[in-house]
Amino acid sequence: MARDLGVREEPETIAGHPRGIVTLFFTEMWERFSFYGLRAILYFFLIATAADGGLGLPKPTATAVVGVYGALVYLLALPGGWIADRVLGARKAVLTGGCVIMLGHVCMAVPVGGAAAIWAGLALIVAGTGLLKPNISTMVGRLYPDDDNARRDAGFSIFYLGINLGAFAAPYVVSNLAADGRWHLGFGAAAVGMALGLVQYVRGARHLRGTGDAPGHRLTPRERARFTRGALTALAAGAAAMTLWAVSGTLTVDRFTVALTLLTVCVPVAYFAYILLGDHGLTAMERSRMKAYVWLFAAAAIFWMIYDLAPTVLNDFAATRTDLRMFGFSITAATTQSFNPLMIMILVPVFAALWVRLGDRVGAAQKFAFGLFMIGVSFVVMALAADLAQSGRISVWWLFWVYLIQVFGELSLSPVGLSVTVELAPRAFRSQMLGVWYLSFAVGDAIGGQTARLLGHMSQPMYFTSLAAVALVAAAVLLGFAHRLRVLMGERREEAVTGPA
Repeated sequence: MARDLGVREEPETIAGHPRGIVTLFFTEMWERFSFYGLRAILYFFLIATAADGGLGLPKPTATAVVGVYGALVYLLALPGGWIADRVLGARKAVLTGGCVIMLGHVCMAVPVGGAAAIWAGLALIVAGTGLLKPNISTMVGRLYPDDDNARRDAGFSIFYLGINLGAFAAPYVVSNLAADGRWHLGFGAAAVGMALGLVQYVRGARHLRGTGDAPGHRLTPRERARFTRGALTALAAGAAAMTLWAVSGTLTVDRFTVALTLLTVCVPVAYFAYILLGDHGLTAMERSRMKAYVWLFAAAAIFWMIYDLAPTVLNDFAATRTDLRMFGFSITAATTQSFNPLMIMILVPVFAALWVRLGDRVGAAQKFAFGLFMIGVSFVVMALAADLAQSGRISVWWLFWVYLIQVFGELSLSPVGLSVTVELAPRAFRSQMLGVWYLSFAVGDAIGGQTARLLGHMSQPMYFTSLAAVALVAAAVLLGFAHRLRVLMGERREEAVTGPA
């Protein structure tokens, strides 16, 4: 996306950074508070009986719902970025997205309307996050002059701290408010969090000094008319298809999640086919790099398939198979979702220093392979824990160590993936490729949500072992082809750790 011409060269600063970073820091912190707060309790709400205020879904169905919910959040980052770049501008896109997110949480918080209000609320949150998530990150980058890479990297580190602060606090706060069936109070807390983010975003808008005010490539009137017609046609076709499916009597939540999973998988397949098979003026090196990137994308999708089972399968394990006491205090099962962001905040500086020290000696494929290996090992540990839990509840510290191992894998793959995506992007697709990277999250979340159906056919230890085997085999294959991938990439890289999404 093009840099806005209205950004001043010498903005007001705080600790050497543009004051706008504070506005964006707290906006993202509160948005992530609302997102991770809801995610921490959503699975438990979906499986709770009607008598307990929930929807009473079977566990595999609830896991699939949470999976496609997470997938759609990342899937809609692509059109969300496009809308900001062509229609709204990043600043209005973030504001609009935040308002839609808050309305979604309000729909879920107000105890009227039954299941329809819940599904409407989730749809609004997905749509709003698709607008907000990619564009607030874009605004962080635009706060800094184009040639100020060092301060920009530091600014993103500050920004990602906000993400993890929100993600750390939310599960504890929201899950305790939602305890004993007070689900709508928990949903309300998420709504309040997003409202606080919006208030300070509006109040601090002056510090953004024009950043994101105008679309980078505004649509012409003719393009706008064509886009409007296309969007309305697509919405009408989607509504008609859903209506016919419902009238046929075959529409169920289960089948709908399967359909969305298939759609999510088809999107990147079609996109890569479009890039590699179309005539876009790609050079031989650009085409070679994209072939290498497909391998890394697949590896990332496998990683997220396992990693993002935390709010469902691992959350359920915490609730049903562990003794939820730490240091003599009782915690909620959802509070275990705070382990990951806590360890991310502690370990990011360690990994940043490690990548600088290793330099080009370890390539992206090797780092991805290590990430897959660690996520595989984490589920080997889960298999052992599940086996022990068959004879009684085990210590919640087992989950702590599982999440710690996963963080080592995440910090080896996630920030490296961002860096390599930017580097390998063909010039014709450079502004779109970060959205493509987020599609790996979408594919992993969608498929991972469907894997819980296997628990109806195998034991928990076997389930965890099977997923561990998938990750470990993928790690071995990727490591075996690491040299070939470096040849396809055609150059060496240095990645900077930026943290999780």
